[in-house]
Amino acid sequence: MTKLTLLLGTLILSFAGIGCAGAPAAPFDTLKTSNVTAFRLQNYEPPATPGALPGATPGAIPGIPVEIQQWIQQGAQGLGALIPPGLLPPGLIPGAAAPAATATVPRFHNFRILGQTQVMDEDLKEQLGKLFGDEDNFDNSNARCPAGTIYAEMGLSFSAGVGGPSNDMLVSFSCSQAVSRSFSWPHPDTGMKPKTVQKLTEIVQKLWPQGA
Repeated sequence: MTKLTLLLGTLILSFAGIGCAGAPAAPFDTLKTSNVTAFRLQNYEPPATPGALPGATPGAIPGIPVEIQQWIQQGAQGLGALIPPGLLPPGLIPGAAAPAATATVPRFHNFRILGQTQVMDEDLKEQLGKLFGDEDNFDNSNARCPAGTIYAEMGLSFSAGVGGPSNDMLVSFSCSQAVSRSFSWPHPDTGMKPKTVQKLTEIVQKLWPQGA
């Protein structure tokens, strides 16, 4: 085998590797061409009789998990529209109305659905696929909630066709975490990096424009 042949073989393998590196991990590689539904979710439902949670810090809002309080105090990462109505005591968010007290309400993986939208824009779907499909966007050091705990403000469900199996996932901005609910998570970590939260915030603001 000549040196020229070896060089050509190395170049071919290098270009092949570059092509694969840019593809989102499965199943997010199919998201751009999938039927996609995004959900606004009630991240936490206060107990009927509010009270301080065990381990709550002094000055904390009674009955509200500390992770959610910190998220709100930080400005909710520019996602005021995703703060569930009725979550906080009256007066903390002007104009916020509590959801109707109904025993049977639509839910997405046990989280109350506050609203949903079909994602029709292929560019937005591609952005979501690249964001969640890139391992470099996740780092568990950024997850703020205890293992096994998540307060999801957003849900995502996508499938290749009508009647096909759906890929469901939950996203928690308050926990800075994304988790799968019907497929194997393709990355070692689930905690969203700050840059990931920022990019996702921009996408969410297009899905649910303020005042829309």
